[in-house]
Amino acid sequence: STVVACVRRQRGRRRAEQQTRSFGTTTAALLDLADWLGKEGVTHVAMESTGVYWKPIWNLLEGLFEMLLVNAQHIKQVPGRKTDVKDAEWIAQLLQHGLLRSSFVPETPQRHMRELTRQRRQLIQTRASVVNRIQKVLEDANIKLASVATDVLGVSGRAMLEAIIAGQDDPEALADMARRRLRAKIPELRLALQGRVTDHHRFLLRLLLDELTHLEGLIGRVTERITEVLPAPFAEAVQRLATIPGIDERAAENILAEIGID
Repeated sequence: STVVACVRRQRGRRRAEQQTRSFGTTTAALLDLADWLGKEGVTHVAMESTGVYWKPIWNLLEGLFEMLLVNAQHIKQVPGRKTDVKDAEWIAQLLQHGLLRSSFVPETPQRHMRELTRQRRQLIQTRASVVNRIQKVLEDANIKLASVATDVLGVSGRAMLEAIIAGQDDPEALADMARRRLRAKIPELRLALQGRVTDHHRFLLRLLLDELTHLEGLIGRVTERITEVLPAPFAEAVQRLATIPGIDERAAENILAEIGID
């Protein structure tokens, strides 16, 4: 709810002068902070990285001053300096003596890419969790589809799951839904699909499949957005990175979002 700023200046050989003020974190209050720093003749601003709370301050001050974002762990190892006021004074003193090492803060387009790729990664991880829960429900119903089909949620697997949810419990009919190479395993599928599926299992499978479909839609939307906002230099770098065996376009986007194109 508040941010403490300390302005420190050195005039010749005299003792350094410093002023400390507190500001709110609303946009209007942060603009007042920027105005105050400007009036005081500030050229360099250092701030500690605290969760996501540094971001709005950085966004408003960026371009007005030379900015340094400092790892909080690097500056909080001095005992006795626990308050925000003392922290601000300590950071200003370290900045004055050139003892701060700035963390890498990319330009705005790359920051947007980072947020999008990280959001996509979280959605993919959530999707993997839902897939695992579907597998657990199938195991509980003694449906051994995963032991025969490489991808339980491929075209064949989804068709079988939808039929099971709809009430189909004939293993021969379910196995006959196999497509392409999976048809060669129809005898094994008939045995694997002979389980004890109850209404409870069908309810859970319907719920999880709907969640899976929703997540896949969100992943697709984020991927489309990444493609839309990808700066030209990044797009070129993605194509180059994707020529490396084991790195596809999605992995390349993740790498570049984190480290940039240098």
